Amino acid sequence: MKTTYIALILLFLTIYIVPLGIRPLIIPDEDRYGEVPREMIASGNWITPQLNGVRYFEKPVMGYWLNALSISIFGENAFAIRFPSAISAGISALMMLILLRRYSRSEFEPVFATLIFLTCFEVYGIGVFSVLDSILSMFITAAIASYFYYYMEKSKIWLVLFGVCCGLAFLTKGFLAFAVPIVVIVPFMLWEGQWKDLLKTAWIPIATAILISLPWCVMIHLRESDFWHYFFWIEHIKRFTADDAQHVSPFWYFIPGIIGGAMPWTFLSPAVISGLKHNLKTPLIKYALCWAVCPFLFFSASRGKLLTYILPCFPPLAVLISAGLSNYFDSGKKKAVDVGGKCLIGLITLIAIALLINQLTGFPGIRAYNSQPCKWILGIIGLLIWAGGLFAAIKQSDVRRKMMIYGFAPIALMFIAHFILPDRTIVIKAPGGFLLSHVQKIQPDSIIVSSEDPVRSVCWFYKRSDVYVLDNAGELSYGLGYKDAKHRWLTVEQFNLMIEKYAGKKRLVFIATFDEYQRYSPFFPKPAYMDTNGGFVFAGF
Repeated sequence: MKTTYIALILLFLTIYIVPLGIRPLIIPDEDRYGEVPREMIASGNWITPQLNGVRYFEKPVMGYWLNALSISIFGENAFAIRFPSAISAGISALMMLILLRRYSRSEFEPVFATLIFLTCFEVYGIGVFSVLDSILSMFITAAIASYFYYYMEKSKIWLVLFGVCCGLAFLTKGFLAFAVPIVVIVPFMLWEGQWKDLLKTAWIPIATAILISLPWCVMIHLRESDFWHYFFWIEHIKRFTADDAQHVSPFWYFIPGIIGGAMPWTFLSPAVISGLKHNLKTPLIKYALCWAVCPFLFFSASRGKLLTYILPCFPPLAVLISAGLSNYFDSGKKKAVDVGGKCLIGLITLIAIALLINQLTGFPGIRAYNSQPCKWILGIIGLLIWAGGLFAAIKQSDVRRKMMIYGFAPIALMFIAHFILPDRTIVIKAPGGFLLSHVQKIQPDSIIVSSEDPVRSVCWFYKRSDVYVLDNAGELSYGLGYKDAKHRWLTVEQFNLMIEKYAGKKRLVFIATFDEYQRYSPFFPKPAYMDTNGGFVFAGF
């Protein structure tokens, strides 16, 4: 087991930590969650989140604080921005390992569940990407696990820890910190017939969560009295219920999301279901079922949906998969696992063939890789290593070794993935390299105007928080609507007047996506300088 723990640590470091700084920052999320903390450090204002120097009320501060701490340690770079997300995934895995070591029936299940969790595609994809969901999921996982400790041991210290974690989760992303634990714990306690205990003890975590979150809540209210109106009504109530909420999707949206997000373990679902259906009596399995299913239904009921929202469902899902497979193997079966592995090999082979055809023929119209052909070769190598690992797992007679090889098989591809972003993705979603190629043209007194899409990257790479925004301000609309900021929200007519005003006096540059520039350029004078990489345009007037 010592060797297995070392292997898990090496897996985490290999696919979550070591390659974090390899990929360019992807808009709009990664530069946003770098820029807000950068401006906190630069301004010394650690209470009011700001983006491009204007109020940004979409999230509370804990995620920004953690990213700012990382930037202070590692510098202003991609590694620092992503590190809190990656380490949060690792801490979540560690918490599940400890929980299962204490309450599972076997020595292998804790290790197996940890491996499953770390290699689920959604956990991995979010864990190496700079968004707040991995941090939020870590705190929610700690909160829900703490309550299970209380349920099993009846020590009120666990209720205090439960409240602390809910408070920290609230400071990360708001009221979901309370909603998710509630929709897990209430059904479980009703199932167990102990709802009276829930009512008697609820005040302890509630009081603790309030004590943790209250200082910042009061300070932000005193500085920005409108924060809670925007954050509660726009970011929560409207997003959950309104017809015009952000990211509106149908009820079934998360079904394919969780099927894909649980890959490569999805292919073993028949064995998992077979192993679980006769093992629903233990408190841990009941709790994991409530923990996985109830938040899934809760998020499905919301009008606004993103795949990242269901990340808190994956820790209990790993527990259920581990328990189901362990029970399946204990019954002397393994055929469904081997069949699932063979089906996955078939899928991987088809993907490799499709990539090869795409690169050799250009079908279906664009090659994934043109500038660096070695990327697609690396991708095929990663797929073949994965398929080879699965083949080796199928051949194993020892079920523990079989499952460990199955879980470790995709890590070569996961590591390689950091190096092989498709060309088009880099062109349209990673403007950093293009912006830095023009950094010498930006002087301290240069006036920068940006369209909405690249504005966060412009602020991050040019270290500016005074960028003007043309026409559609997107998520900056609310902050730019304030009296002290509205002068930086320009119409096309105002931008033309600005060009005339500073002609021959100051350098004025306009940065936009290629499509946005094509739309606006007929209304502008011809720029003195213009460059494009096909995804973004840099124009000087």
